[in-house]
Amino acid sequence: MVVVTGQNKVSATPDDAMSSSDAEDDFQEPATPTATQAGQALPLLPQQFPEVVPLNVGGMFFTTRLSTLRRYEDTMLAAMFSGRHYIPTDAEGRYFIDRDGTYFGDILNFLRSGDLPPRERVRSVYKEAQYYSIGPLLDNLEDIQPLKGEKVRQAFLGLMPYYKDHLERIVEIAKLRAMQRKARFAKLKVCVFKEEMPITPYECPHFNSLRFERSESETKLFEHHCEVDVSFGPWEAVADVYDLLHCIVSDLSARGITVDHQCIGVCDKHLINHYYCKRPIYEFKITWW
Repeated sequence: MVVVTGQNKVSATPDDAMSSSDAEDDFQEPATPTATQAGQALPLLPQQFPEVVPLNVGGMFFTTRLSTLRRYEDTMLAAMFSGRHYIPTDAEGRYFIDRDGTYFGDILNFLRSGDLPPRERVRSVYKEAQYYSIGPLLDNLEDIQPLKGEKVRQAFLGLMPYYKDHLERIVEIAKLRAMQRKARFAKLKVCVFKEEMPITPYECPHFNSLRFERSESETKLFEHHCEVDVSFGPWEAVADVYDLLHCIVSDLSARGITVDHQCIGVCDKHLINHYYCKRPIYEFKITWW
């Protein structure tokens, strides 16, 4: 048995169940890394950066001041070049950031002097600003076109129930029909209506009063689903049917989908008395190649 008093160890006798070498293993201090191990590990000391920093961002080269990269504290760039993290260098000694550098110059121009990119690059620079967590740049970009208009558009689309789900349904139906027919394009019917209340030309003057005076049983008489593939609506906003059609086509086009549409009539479903549905029906043509 081994008895430890302070830092002194009493040797065990041969009759002890545990040898002195075993005891030493139990109380062994952590090993100091060898030179080889230290060379393979990341630097233990804070990384030091020069005042003028050469950068390699995804194969594109930039040079800027260290203070520019640290301009705003709560950004990824400030954290990367704070000295707390290890940044690898390329063969020429440039600090390497594994990110597409196409719009990194716009990021640096904002950090240097607050310059904003031209309109055609705003969306792309916004994505880079999100990656680098540059809050002030994000705020500035959100306040100019086209992002400011996009915020207004999204506020309108927020009124539209299942808008994104309906877009997916359009794509899936068009793909399935094109594959079944082995065709270059597919057509489907889409209903877009703003008002839920059905009208006819000669009943239109009574529309507003009837809309608010219908009983529950009368409401059920007006309920129906148009015979279409996808139906958008109703909604309450100044934006009309053509505005929503523009959103649908724009969002599909942004996904690389070629789409044409035209009004092919209205739903003639008879509901009650002189009331017919009259919701507009559009034919969407999705071209796949």
